[in-house]
Amino acid sequence: MIEPAAAILVLAAIAVVGLAVVWPRWGLLAVLKRRRGLMERVRIEDTLKHLVNCELADRRATTESLAGVLQVGRGEAHRYLEQLGQRGLAVLDDQGVALTTEGRTYALRVLRSHRLLERYFADRTGASPIEWHDLAEAAEHRLTEADTERLSARMGHPAVDPHGDPIPTARGELPPPTGVPLTTLAPGETALVVHLEDEPATVYHRLLDLGVFRSVPVKVVAASGDGLEVLIGGQPQRLDRLSASAVTVDRVTEEDGHTATLDRLDTLEAGETAEVVQIAPTVQGPQRRRLLDLGVLPGTPIRAEFRSPSGDPMAYRVRGALIALRRPQARGIYIRRVPSDRETGQ
Repeated sequence: MIEPAAAILVLAAIAVVGLAVVWPRWGLLAVLKRRRGLMERVRIEDTLKHLVNCELADRRATTESLAGVLQVGRGEAHRYLEQLGQRGLAVLDDQGVALTTEGRTYALRVLRSHRLLERYFADRTGASPIEWHDLAEAAEHRLTEADTERLSARMGHPAVDPHGDPIPTARGELPPPTGVPLTTLAPGETALVVHLEDEPATVYHRLLDLGVFRSVPVKVVAASGDGLEVLIGGQPQRLDRLSASAVTVDRVTEEDGHTATLDRLDTLEAGETAEVVQIAPTVQGPQRRRLLDLGVLPGTPIRAEFRSPSGDPMAYRVRGALIALRRPQARGIYIRRVPSDRETGQ
C-alpha cells in the first residue's frame, strides 16, 4: 500500500512534469513548436536564396536543384516550392520555378544579410576563408532587418562580400558584377582577382591552397585546352579549367599588377633574407593588425631563421625581434628577395 506522503510526492512530480511539457511559453511543447517554426522559416529563406542565386546565374531553378541545396528529398523540396507559391513569393510552371517581385525582394534581403555577415567574419574576426560561408549560413536567419542595417553601418556599408559578390542594397538593388573570366586572358596578361566562386567547396578550397584570393594579382604564363599556367605571388601554379573558370579578374598593366611576379614570405627558406613589399589586401581584421604590430611593414627587412620541428610555423626576425608565423599567415605577405651580399641591418 502506498503511503499518503509518497502518493502526494508522486502526484506533485507528475504535475511538475506536466507543467514542464505544456507551459505556454517555456514548456517543452512550446519550445519544440518554436524550433519547428524556426526550422520551417530557415528552409523557406534558404529556398528563396537558392532561387535568386539561380536567377543571378541566369539559370532556372528546379525541384532537383533545390533538393540538392537543402539536402532533402525531392518531395520535401517540392513542398517548399508549393509554400512559396501559396504565399505569392514564386510561380511554378513546366519550365521550373521563378520568383515574383515580392519573392525577389525577400530573397535579396536574405542574400544581403548573408553577404554582409561573410564580410563581417572576414574583416572583423579571425575566421578562415573556408569558414566564412558556413558561419554566415548559421547566423543570417537570426538577423532582423534592423539588425542587418546596423551591421551594414558598423561595417561602413561595404559594396562587395569577401568573395567579390556584390551586396544588395537596403533598397533591394543589386549592382552588376564586374570583371572577365580568368580563362579569357592570353599568355603574358596580368590581372587582379575580383571574384572567387566559393562553390563547389572542393574547387574553392583548392584555389585557397594555391594562394588565389580576391585582390591577388595573377599573371597567365601559358594556356592549353586543359588548364592555365599562372604566376601567383611569384609562384608558378597550374589551374585546371574548372578551377580557372571559378575565378573572375580585371585586367591591369604589368606595373599595376607587379606583385604577381613577387614572392610570398612562405617561400623563404631558413637563412634567406627579403624585404617586405606589402601585406596582401585579403589579410584584414585582427590578422592584419597583428602583423602591423609586429613591425611587418613595407620596406622592412625580414629574415627566415628556422622552421619548427613539425614544419610549421617558421621563425622570422623582424626589427631585431623573433616572431613565429604559420604558413597561411606568411602566404599573405609579399616580399622581394635580398641578395646574400647585401646589408640588411638585421
